[in-house]
Amino acid sequence: MKKLIETIKNIFKIEELRKRIVYTVLLILVYRLGCFIVLPGIDATMLANLQSNTQSGLIGLLNMFSGGAFGNASIFALGVMPYISASIVIQLLGVFVPYFRKLQMEGQSGIKKMNQLTRYLTILILCIQGAFIATTQLGWSNFMFNIVSTIILMAGSMFVMWLGERITDRGIGNGISLIIMIGIIARFPYAVAAEVSEKLATTNGGFLLLIVEFIVWFFVLVAAIMLVQGVRRVPVQYAKRIVGNRQYGGVRQYIPLKINAAGVMPIIFAQALMLFPMLFSRFDATRGIAAALSNYTGFWYNFVFALMVIIFTYFYTAVTVNPTMMAEEMKKNGGFIPGVKPGKKTVEYLDSIMSKVTLPGSIFLALISILPAFAMLLGVNNQFASFFGGTSLLILVGVVLDTLQQIEGYLLMRHYDGLMKTGRLTGRSGM
Repeated sequence: MKKLIETIKNIFKIEELRKRIVYTVLLILVYRLGCFIVLPGIDATMLANLQSNTQSGLIGLLNMFSGGAFGNASIFALGVMPYISASIVIQLLGVFVPYFRKLQMEGQSGIKKMNQLTRYLTILILCIQGAFIATTQLGWSNFMFNIVSTIILMAGSMFVMWLGERITDRGIGNGISLIIMIGIIARFPYAVAAEVSEKLATTNGGFLLLIVEFIVWFFVLVAAIMLVQGVRRVPVQYAKRIVGNRQYGGVRQYIPLKINAAGVMPIIFAQALMLFPMLFSRFDATRGIAAALSNYTGFWYNFVFALMVIIFTYFYTAVTVNPTMMAEEMKKNGGFIPGVKPGKKTVEYLDSIMSKVTLPGSIFLALISILPAFAMLLGVNNQFASFFGGTSLLILVGVVLDTLQQIEGYLLMRHYDGLMKTGRLTGRSGM
């Protein structure tokens, strides 16, 4: 406790870090305030119908990422999901389309162009999603209401995106990730309160079960941290170069290949695709299959869901981790992997290692993704069960570690002790 108090004092001794933290907190408060500003024209009946539709499925996922703003019919109802969708599309285009691949190789100017294209694509997605939400979820057929609601939803989402960018530039941590994390954390107190009240209401060992649940949740949290931080270090040796009277290179460094390079994206993709079986519930021939694949605690739903998470982990890792580019950059800087020839052999070696580390990582990610279903089967409240794994837990762990890593960087740069007594805090490379 003494170490923690001293670290907090050191954090606020650094003027720049203090200003960044205060700036971040103020912008987050603005975001949370906007989550409760309801769209004009929404009545109580419409709001109740909307909240009943946000309990599960893709709409429930959207409501989770927006911090409950969607269920409140807020001006921030769409949150940052359109921006994330646009970023994923642009990232995929960077793999398959030569023009976008060229932009990735142009450094800062290319990144600036890709960010601009991401914003344009975000506006296009907002037009489609805003119109869809206004006409289908809000339940009004009034043309002017739909137009006004779509414009307000688009403006609100762009404002949230602007807040995230301001936090990234002038605050602490990744702004978009922090906004998503704050939305998830906002649901946590209600989930814990619901679980505590439910368990204490039972006289048959409810308090003991509550203690066991929190102990299990703690170990699940530790497992999620291990998954997020786990890396396979590949040694890289750099050749010696003599420039004038100075020697450059000749040192050994490491390439940290993450066990879970795909982050939470495989779970998000899998959750979106698991909604399609519901479309076949209208037909008699496929009604049984649709029912089996729509039962969130059933065997077939969780089996197919876990299998899709594993498949998407391999796919997204192949998209985001490029061994060819890594080998070229290594060769350009005079580096090589000891015992491996530069060029094609290095690419094959890196690809082989990624395939080996992705397998246990994908299985571990699949297990964490279906843990909420096991928690619900064992009697945990549905709200609290979502924090036993899946998207919520991984985002919380990843964003917190990333933010703490930045804070530790400021402390070490000012010659203060880091956040931990021994070792360095390892964060994430991205979300």
